[in-house]
Amino acid sequence: MKHDNAVAGSELFADALVYVVDDDESIRGALTTLLMSVGIQVRAFESADEFLASEMPDVPSCLILDVRLRGASGLTLQQEPFKESVRFPIVFLTGHGDIDMSVKAMKAGAFDFMTKPFKDQDLIDTIAAALKRDSELKRQQRIVAGIRQTYDSLTSREREVIRLVADGLLNKQIADHLCLSEVTVKIHRAQAMHKLNASSVADVVKKLQQVLQAPQGGR
Repeated sequence: MKHDNAVAGSELFADALVYVVDDDESIRGALTTLLMSVGIQVRAFESADEFLASEMPDVPSCLILDVRLRGASGLTLQQEPFKESVRFPIVFLTGHGDIDMSVKAMKAGAFDFMTKPFKDQDLIDTIAAALKRDSELKRQQRIVAGIRQTYDSLTSREREVIRLVADGLLNKQIADHLCLSEVTVKIHRAQAMHKLNASSVADVVKKLQQVLQAPQGGR
C-alpha cells in the first residue's frame, strides 16, 4: 500500500523511534511491518514492564500503546511513577474503546486515542504529528539547556545584576540596591549580557524566564 506522507515525513522519521506495546503478537508484527515500510524505526514489546525496562535513547519518539494489556494496563503508563519514564507522546489503541476510556486517556495527557480497526494512513499521520511535536519539544529543551549552562557560568554578582536588569531597574537603581558604583554595575551588566548572548533587555527577560521557569532534569 502506498502511504501519502511517507516521502514528506521521511526526514522526520530518519532519526525517530516509535515504541509499540501490545500483548497481541500479530498486531505487534503488523504495526512493526507498517511503520518500517515508511522508514520508521520500531521497537515492539509485549508488556508495559518489558518496555519500561528497555533503553530509551534521546531521539524524537512516540509510544503506540494498547489500552488493555495483560498485567499493567496501558493507562497505567500515564500514572506515577511510570509517566516520569515516558515523556514523549502516547497514542492509545484499543479494540474495546468507549467514551469514558477515551476521555480518561486524553485528560491524562494522551496525544491521541484510536480504535481498532484503524486505517493505516490515519495511524501514520498521527505518528508523524506526534514525532513532530516531540522533535520540537526536544529542540526547545536543548535551547533552554544551553541558556541554563550559560547562566550557570555567570558569577554570583553578574546574576544579581542581570536579574535586576530583567526586573526593569536602571543602572543607577541597581547600584544603589547592591551598594556598588554605577561603573561596576555597567561592567557586570555588559559581561552578563555578553555571556548570555543577549542583545537587549527584552532578550535578557526572555532568556531568564526560560531558565528560571523551566523544570530541571527529565528526558
